[in-house]
Amino acid sequence: MMKGYVQVYTGNGKGKTTAALGLAVRALGNGFSVYIGQFMKGQEYHELKTFEKLDNIDVEMYGTDTCLISREHVQQCDIDHAKAGVERVKEIFKSKKYQVVILDEICVANFFGLVSEKEILDLMENKPEDVELVLTGRYAPKSVIDKADLVTEMKEIKHYYSKGVMSRDGIER
Repeated sequence: MMKGYVQVYTGNGKGKTTAALGLAVRALGNGFSVYIGQFMKGQEYHELKTFEKLDNIDVEMYGTDTCLISREHVQQCDIDHAKAGVERVKEIFKSKKYQVVILDEICVANFFGLVSEKEILDLMENKPEDVELVLTGRYAPKSVIDKADLVTEMKEIKHYYSKGVMSRDGIER
């Protein structure tokens, strides 16, 4: 198996999760097994319906049914779900079942105080040599950026949300 690297998709623009899911599709097309752990998400997301129909991909969510939380309103259950996610990723690494592991919104989970910077760095350090690890979310800590092998910053230039256009099925969700 090839050497795996650490990729980070961050920034205030759209496309971080979409890029990671695109990488998952490419990996599946090449016969890899993919694991996606979604932090801060506990609801059904439309893009995941496609993955339900495919083999060699597993998706787990580490959030509550509350779609949006604020930094001021973090509850212990939010922290507990995120910590369970970190522990699950350690198990995933030990299983040696997956060649691609995507931790969606883990950088935001750090920003909200649900996951520590040290926990993310430890996951990066302890990932198996042949696993590609992808971390997404706004607010990637500098230490995570410095340790990663590839970092892409999504930068918003213009968005129709500012004109009141809400997220649309099949496009944003």
